[in-house]
Amino acid sequence: MIGAATAAQVRAAEAAVAARLPAGTLMQRASTALAVECAGALRAAAGGVAGRRVVVLAGAGDNGGDALFAAALLARRGAGVLVLLTSERSHAAGLAAARAAGCRVRALTAQDTAPGGACAGADLLLDGVAGIGGRGGLRAPLDALAAALDGSGGPVVVAVDLPSGLDADTGAVTGAVLGADLTVTFGTAKPAHLLGPAAGRCGRLVVADIGVAGELPEPVVRRVEPADVAAAWRRPVPGDDKYSRGVVGVVAGGPDYTGAALLAVDAAVRAGAGMVRYLGPAHPAELVRHHRPEAVPGPGRVQAWVLGPGVSPDDGEQQARVREALASGEPAVVDAGALAGLPPQLGAAHVLTPHAGELARLLGLLGEDADRAAVEADPAAAARRAADLTGATVLLKGTVTTVAAVDGRLLTAAAAPPWLATAGAGDVLAGLLGTMLAARAAELGEHPQRAADVAAAAAVLHGRAAALASAGGPVAAADVAEALPAALTSLPGW
Repeated sequence: MIGAATAAQVRAAEAAVAARLPAGTLMQRASTALAVECAGALRAAAGGVAGRRVVVLAGAGDNGGDALFAAALLARRGAGVLVLLTSERSHAAGLAAARAAGCRVRALTAQDTAPGGACAGADLLLDGVAGIGGRGGLRAPLDALAAALDGSGGPVVVAVDLPSGLDADTGAVTGAVLGADLTVTFGTAKPAHLLGPAAGRCGRLVVADIGVAGELPEPVVRRVEPADVAAAWRRPVPGDDKYSRGVVGVVAGGPDYTGAALLAVDAAVRAGAGMVRYLGPAHPAELVRHHRPEAVPGPGRVQAWVLGPGVSPDDGEQQARVREALASGEPAVVDAGALAGLPPQLGAAHVLTPHAGELARLLGLLGEDADRAAVEADPAAAARRAADLTGATVLLKGTVTTVAAVDGRLLTAAAAPPWLATAGAGDVLAGLLGTMLAARAAELGEHPQRAADVAAAAAVLHGRAAALASAGGPVAAADVAEALPAALTSLPGW
């Protein structure tokens, strides 16, 4: 699991450690780690360091100092380094080190950021402009560089601590950002590294240890990794039966969306449910019995529910089943059509699973002024607000899946392939999550806030199954469901 701390928490931790060390020690640790990662990126992209063109954008603060000391180290390894100063002020010691190592130094001009300019012509561009103290998007002329390099196939872009233009403490993107292929951050990740849409601008993330971890508080955001899923998975033991393994009730589908019922039931079965009960209209029920004879039609004992995939808001019969299930008190996945008519207050073991458009509509029903664009601009804030208003856990689907817990925690899921953005994928996630909630129903009865951990783990496994099913190419939702057993057994530490 990767944890993130705010900029203020990081500064406090660094100050506490720096007080016990010779002056400049932390910066030397950071710049050395940065230079090592830059050298590795150059070897991977251009075959080596010597003779390669490196352009360093150096701002006024410690971020610029890290970049300048790293520039000196790369120059000593034979790289041709051009330092472009983005501010009238510079880190004095770092600037002296860069000049002593043979780096060329001058002020940044608009010509440098234009297509064909110095930045675009580099083998590696090191972004040391703003760092964790930056706020808002880039200003001219750097905003033009962000646009010029976007998808250009130009230099490898390495961000120092954070791509310039991002706010370290949020996932929001409010202006031009110099997107990175690699971000090297120090001590701990920051929220922007783990939250969407900012995380998508960071590229591959490397967290370099500079000796401050012992001074950091509990993370404000955590990213759940595949190994975390394996460690927490509830596996069958001798003496288990279908009831102790978890019975999932599925209220899904209708005359128009029969596939949703099939996908949700199939995913629940393949994820290892002890039993799956299907409740729905005759036609989907017939298809479910044909496709999954293990599924049991009709009501009965249930430990967790999957509610809403493919259910029309106008389907009175299915909506009545949804309301009855929500009133039962069992853990539940609340998806799609079940989001339209929620009771005034839910519980922490109810997991809402909207996409951005559905969450915007839900927030509107709750009296909030929200639209899809606002949710997509700051998904973490929108999910947090929905959790506060409903009392439920909220899993917001998107490029980065974000889970807001009722106790204030924010969790995200390790990356899934873009091919997962396909019809029916959410139905598969709902069935998978329903099985995982049912397997831990007893625990959730005592600790309902842990539904957030289950939800994030389900998102990770869902993404892993998609990666296995797609093998780098297109994937259908049914393929993702079929890949769930293989995804589970391939988890690190399984």
